[in-house]
Amino acid sequence: MRREVSSAPGNCDVSVERARRYLFKSPKEGIEMTPDAHDLSALANYLDNSTRADRLTGGVRWIPITTPRGTFKVWTKRVGNNPRVKLLLLHGGPGSTHEYFEAFDSYLPAASIEYYYYDQLGSYYSDQPDFDDLWEIPRFVDEVEQVRQALGLDATNFFLLGQSWGGVLAIEYALRYQQHLKGLVISNMMASCPAYNAYAEQVLMPSMDQAALAEIKRFEADKDFANPRYMELLMQHYYVDHVLRMPLGEWPEPVERAFKHVNSKVYVPVQGPSELGVSGKLLHWDRTADLARINVQTLTIGARYDTMDPSHMESMARSMPHGRYLYCPDGSHLAMYDDQQRYVAGLIAFLREVDRQAS
Repeated sequence: MRREVSSAPGNCDVSVERARRYLFKSPKEGIEMTPDAHDLSALANYLDNSTRADRLTGGVRWIPITTPRGTFKVWTKRVGNNPRVKLLLLHGGPGSTHEYFEAFDSYLPAASIEYYYYDQLGSYYSDQPDFDDLWEIPRFVDEVEQVRQALGLDATNFFLLGQSWGGVLAIEYALRYQQHLKGLVISNMMASCPAYNAYAEQVLMPSMDQAALAEIKRFEADKDFANPRYMELLMQHYYVDHVLRMPLGEWPEPVERAFKHVNSKVYVPVQGPSELGVSGKLLHWDRTADLARINVQTLTIGARYDTMDPSHMESMARSMPHGRYLYCPDGSHLAMYDDQQRYVAGLIAFLREVDRQAS
């Protein structure tokens, strides 16, 4: 039976609420709460890096990755210490960066969650080899496994969160290596790119300004993706409605930075030129029939205004033996920003519940 994770902050674990109120001003009372001895002890343990090998670099590690084209390095950064809950973040794109996850800095430390930023090979902070044959799903999955091993994550503590393309990668990783996972989060990514395209064509495109859509289609037909007008149209008529529902001049700096750093040499061959459907190597990717094979505790996250069909995201949760669904009614593709409180509270509640069940 499907279980839905409540998004109400009050349903988070009590210790999470205490830590949140200590580290931040309570949104209800508007005052800082006085921590008790248990909170202070937990906080001290979370912040204690004295035994960590990455202490000198503030948690940053370069991890060597073996590929058919040689060995390259990827960038990771650890935040916090928790022996039971370690969350590895898989960004979108591919070819985007970890940067848009930085909003988690405002919440995950308060929940004592150890988490890892990670730029996949080809992304801004990592090596960027120029070999098109490296941008294949099996090679990316093998990379994630090498990162897991290097970071020392295992089934007693390893949670994997994939957002957008990262969700594709998380699904593929779970199908191959789920024995290493404690929990899985698939955020804002459908299990079928053909279904993703159908949703874009049948639901999202008809709601757009049709003159703008026709102009976008002309640029795509001419493969004139570098034309500034192409992205200008997408941003004004699609991205502000379905990628991040904020005025363009008010997009958060980490999001702006991530967009600025996208590596189009990775993104375009795999995804296609934009988020308006898939036309690259992922065109025929579909794991809908394989979801039942994922036996770990799994949370899918959908949003009302997303580029991804939220009803499909809910059906994914029902398809997995231990799936549950978090719905963000005010969110879009970057629901961790435009429905932030609900998204983060639901994520934390899932991590804490799975950890409690495993204890």
